Formats: sequence, structure tokens, C-alpha cells
Amino acid sequence: MIGIAANPSDRAVIREFFELFKTPWEFYELGRNYDALLCVGNQEYDSRDAKVVLLYSSSDLLSDTDNQIEIAGRYEGRLLSFQKTKLPIYGQCLVFANEQSTSCLLDHATGKAAYCSYTAQYGAVLRIGYDLCAEIRSLLNEGQPVEYAEIPTLEVHIALLRDLIVSEGVTLVEIPPVPDGFRFIVCLTHDVDHASIRKHICDRTMLGFLYRAILGSLISFLRGSIPPRDLWTNWATALRLPLVYLGLAKDFWQDFVARYQSLEKGIPSTYFVIPFANRPGRDAHGPAPAYRAARYGAEDISGLIADAMANGCEVGLHGIDAWADCAIGREELEKIRQISGCAEIGSRMHWLYFDESAPLTLERAGIDYDSTIGYRETVGFRAGTTQAYKPFQAKRLLELPLHAMDTALFYPSYLGLTSDNATKVLDRLTDQVERFGGCLVINWHDRSLAPERLWYACYGRLLNELKARGTWFATAGQATAWFRQRRSAVFGPTGTVQELSLTKGTGGGDGNRLPGLCLRTHERQIQPDLSSTLSFVDAPLSPVSGVQMSHARGE
Repeated sequence: MIGIAANPSDRAVIREFFELFKTPWEFYELGRNYDALLCVGNQEYDSRDAKVVLLYSSSDLLSDTDNQIEIAGRYEGRLLSFQKTKLPIYGQCLVFANEQSTSCLLDHATGKAAYCSYTAQYGAVLRIGYDLCAEIRSLLNEGQPVEYAEIPTLEVHIALLRDLIVSEGVTLVEIPPVPDGFRFIVCLTHDVDHASIRKHICDRTMLGFLYRAILGSLISFLRGSIPPRDLWTNWATALRLPLVYLGLAKDFWQDFVARYQSLEKGIPSTYFVIPFANRPGRDAHGPAPAYRAARYGAEDISGLIADAMANGCEVGLHGIDAWADCAIGREELEKIRQISGCAEIGSRMHWLYFDESAPLTLERAGIDYDSTIGYRETVGFRAGTTQAYKPFQAKRLLELPLHAMDTALFYPSYLGLTSDNATKVLDRLTDQVERFGGCLVINWHDRSLAPERLWYACYGRLLNELKARGTWFATAGQATAWFRQRRSAVFGPTGTVQELSLTKGTGGGDGNRLPGLCLRTHERQIQPDLSSTLSFVDAPLSPVSGVQMSHARGE
């Protein structure tokens, strides 16, 4: 059991952090015995209450002087290194002059340690030079800058804390963010923005299509970015466009469900659908640009929605103004419910519009989960996590972060990558999720397999790679339900799992039971040469059906 001593204002952050790092904990009570005691800031504690004490603070502590801890530097924003992994610190960070020949946490710029340890009367004390709660709050509220997008920073914080505790000889149990029998979770999602080119007549979308199909394709071909086959396909499609408008040729944007089913071959995916046509909605400053409005509404593609759901896929809300107005959100949500026949609906906002009040607004509208938090201009871990988390403003709604979007990879104004280079970037993201567990969320838009984009080669390679890695492919609703199931686990006083609810997935077909959870036991192993290594063993957990649980002593 870990005891947590923190300021009252940090308690919500602590609760959410330990839903992501699912291990036994409680707020510190003087006189109780703990395996480890974690103190954030200047907190009163009795070192006799724990085998190891971890002191996180970016300010001087009362104990620093007493134990001859010498601060070598104070910096605002720093890049640290932990086990060859970068760890950005967004608030103030201290580095120490105390010699730490084997320090696991080094400042990139100075080579100094941001961590030191000493032995007190009753055990080891580990001093870490940043405010853990401030870092977690910053990640989940504000997110990461683009320069550190590929680092799952919150997961690195968890790994560091875990390793510090276990390295001191403490055996630690955890329910990892990994479904039993799988390596990690993958959600394939598709934002449906342009369901039919026939609805775009002499507008921005149609003219943009013609420019990219004719001139853009030629430029890409001359640069070696696309093969000759794609150039001829785009030119032929542009020539055929008048016949599409006359109804004499097939609308090549309208068969997106069949295209994805052909590639995904039974993998369940999630389609986020716009509820109403010709509504541009609003942005943070007032009315949004008119060209933001979609030319289709959910009713226009009800047959395609039915086809997708018949193949085990989920339909969610691609919200227009749901992020800003809960009454409009309820209207948008109800339209998707009518078309899909599903009660529990998740959302992703059109153009990724969002603000700090959006989670509570969506929750009040009746949204089950959201998957908007991600980058427009790059790919990576904007919230620093691979896991679904509960925004601090919400009571129940979970945010399933978006990690990679096709337009960010390929648009010249964003990353502008070739198919091969985009594959390398996606492989790096996949490596991170496989290492830390959690869920990789991909967004490939409805028209991205069709002319003029033809981004099918990279997507096909991604699917093959993910299949080879032993992933659980889930709809966004199923993945969120699995995280809710994990969050429902309650640890007993001895570290055993006391109670666990059984949850079904949402919006994805027959509602089969979700994969189980596992209990991971971490410990330090002493080798014959007296060196030590950290290892873990997994054992499956058996859910208790029908029990809705909350966190044990953390509430």
C-alpha cells in the first residue's frame, strides 16, 4: 500500500493519477504502516510509517538542509532522461549537486541529477526535484507542445515512480492498462466529413479536390511521393467528375464503408458522423467559417451506418457545437441515437474544437465518452498518456485521446510525409504504446482511401503491423468500457483485488464481454553477482458480475 501526503488542492489530481497507475494506495494517515510514502511538497510525515519515502518538490524542503541536500540549479521547464527515455518537465525543476553515480534521472542540459537519495533513521528517502501533481495537472489540462508530442510523458512519470519504489525492495502490485491476453489496445476511427462529392458543387471542397487531384498529384509524383498508378487514378477521377454530377458515374466518396471493410477485414472500427448538414457552428471566437459546415447529415447516410453496424462497427457523434452548448449537444446526440439505435454514444468534435469546459458540457449533454484530445498539426500524445482518463472538470465522462490522424501525417501544411515516412512515425508511436500499455487511437478520414488522397498503402501496412503485435482491436466505446472496468477495481487492505465490476462494450455489435484484467506483481530480483533487476509476473483477474464499484480509500 502506498500512502499519499499532498495538499488538499491536489487531491483530485492524485485520485486521477492513481486510476492511471492502478496500484493500492490511500491518503496518508499518521501511524499507519505503508510500503511506500509519497509526499508532494512540504508535508508532515513520520518516516517510521513507511519502508521508503519519496519526496517530490520543485521547492526547498525542510528536510533538505537537515540531510545536506545541495541544490545545484533551479530551472523553469527541463528535459530529463529516465532509462534512455526523455521526460519533459513543464514546471520548475531542481537539479542536485549531491553525487549520484547511478542516478536514474538526469538533466539533459547540465548532466546533473534531478534525483538523489539518502538513508534516514528508518529507511531510504528518495528526493525528486519536481512537483508531480503540477506536472500531471499540466498534462491533462493543457497538454504537451508539439516538440514533445511523441513522448507519453504521463506514462513515463508512472514508470519512474514504480521503478523507484520497487528498486528499494518493495513488492508492488498493479492492474496494468493491458487487457488479459493482449499486448495493448487499438482503436481504428474514421471521421466522416465528406460523405458524398455530389453534394459539393463549385465550392471550396470541390475546387480543392480538383486542384489536388490534377496539379497536386503531378507535383507529388515528380517529387517521388506517390507512384504513377496514383497519379493516373487521380487524373482519371477528375475527368470523370462531371459524369458523377450527372448521375452517370459512381460517387467515389460515397463507398467509404465498403473501402474500409475491404481493408480492415472484420476489425471493428468507429465512425464519427456529423448529425446535421449545413451547420458551421461556432468556434472559440464566435460563428465558425461557413466552409466548416458539412454538406451531409446523419440521415443522408443511414444506410451506410446500418452497413457499418452490421459488421460490428460503432457509430459516434462528430459534434458541431456539442463541445460548447449542452442543449445543442443533446440535440446532436439524439440525432445519432435515432439513426444508430444505440443509447450510449461517444463523440469527437468536428475540427477538434474543445476548451477547458467542454468535458462537463459534453457530460451534461449525455455523451458517454469523448475522443477529441489530439493534435491537428502532428501526431503523438497530446495529454501525455496512452490511457482513457477522466478530465478534472467531469464526474463520469472519460477522454480517450486521439494519437494519430492521417491529415496531420500527409498534408503539406502539417508534417507532409511520404507514405514510407508516415509508416515509420506510426511505428514509433506503436512502440510506445506497446511498451507502456494502453490504447493507440488512429483516425483515418472517410475519403482518405479514395481519390485524390489514396492514403491506403500506409493504412494497410499499419493494420498488418498492429495485427502482428498481438493487439486487441476495439471500437472506441469498447475500449472506453474496458478502461471503466479497470477503474472499477477496488483493492483490499492487503493489496488483493477486493471487488471488480463486469462491463459490456458499447455501440459495437453484440456487446460481448470485454477482455479481462490482469494483476501484475513487480519485484526486485537479486542476481548471483549481487546486482539486481526489476521483473514482473502477470496473473488473470476474474470479474464479479454486476457489481458497480468506486475506488477504495481514495475517494
